[in-house]
Amino acid sequence: MTDPSPWWDRDVYTDRRPFLLARGRIMAALRHWFHTEGFLEVETPILQVSPGNETHLHAFATELTAPDGAHALRYLHTSPEFACKKLLAAGATKIVNFARVFRNRERGPLHHPEFTMLEWYRAHEPYEALMEDCTAVLKLTAEVAGQTRWSFRDRTCDLLSSPDRITVAEAFQHFAGTDLLATLTTGQPDAAKLADAAYADGVRVAPDDTWSDIFSRMLVERIEPNLGIGRPTLLTEYPQPEAAWAQPATDPRVAQRFELYACGVELANGFGELTDPTEQQRRFEAAMAERERRYGERYPVDPDFLAALTKMPPASGIALGLDRLVMLATGATHIEQVLWAPVEGPHT
Repeated sequence: MTDPSPWWDRDVYTDRRPFLLARGRIMAALRHWFHTEGFLEVETPILQVSPGNETHLHAFATELTAPDGAHALRYLHTSPEFACKKLLAAGATKIVNFARVFRNRERGPLHHPEFTMLEWYRAHEPYEALMEDCTAVLKLTAEVAGQTRWSFRDRTCDLLSSPDRITVAEAFQHFAGTDLLATLTTGQPDAAKLADAAYADGVRVAPDDTWSDIFSRMLVERIEPNLGIGRPTLLTEYPQPEAAWAQPATDPRVAQRFELYACGVELANGFGELTDPTEQQRRFEAAMAERERRYGERYPVDPDFLAALTKMPPASGIALGLDRLVMLATGATHIEQVLWAPVEGPHT
């Protein structure tokens, strides 16, 4: 068995070139659209005090050395979120960031350790405004790519159709026969009750699984394959335990979080942003305690970020995987087909 040719092989590049040229056209069109909508494009530093405080996100660490030889631990950001929210606190109102971001332990057809995240924020606007943005971004991308019907792994999606909206609770009821909110009625996630529902639906459950473990497995196995089929889907009102960055919704069991899907692929993750620093710190500390239990490490909490939340206005924000968007729009089957220069191995 021979090793595959490197990405810089002339024949490999020739095969990938149409995807890369389409990527350039899509990025240019998106930049123009955000400009005409009144967004200011910003650039934020990759090196951060904290890479983010989510249990299962793995960061790259490095060391910052000052001219006097002093050393400080820094991380490559997993999202530009902290810096963008500090800009909102400083007075910015509508900002967009085409950010290079980094996530360790992630590689496969839909994942890459370094990728482009398109992230934008609207101060003083509800998160429903982001859903309208998503519709416009999808239609513009389809128009630029010349493909209004996308396909991936035998799932198709018509981009001329407006997205369906379905709550997470409705999706679990419809696709898994599970009353998800009934497992949240006590104010604390009831892992045993959700485990019973998962087992009844044929989803594997381990004895030490938490509520979030079971929720994530059911989402991946039973819900996501059915989303964005025929037309895009907006999956709304995530359970509060799965929305660390979001404001509570009218029903306190759920939050102002949604995700965008096409062809069964998650493209974007949007929030009505949490601006309470005390509650945000509590959630960060809980996530880092769980991270330490699972992986034996935790990331620091950025005190400047928490301080900035005290001055940040009400806002909505969203992160969209640009590379995945280009993949679906061009018919690529692997994320590395749409990257100009993929990170050198190891691959999985």
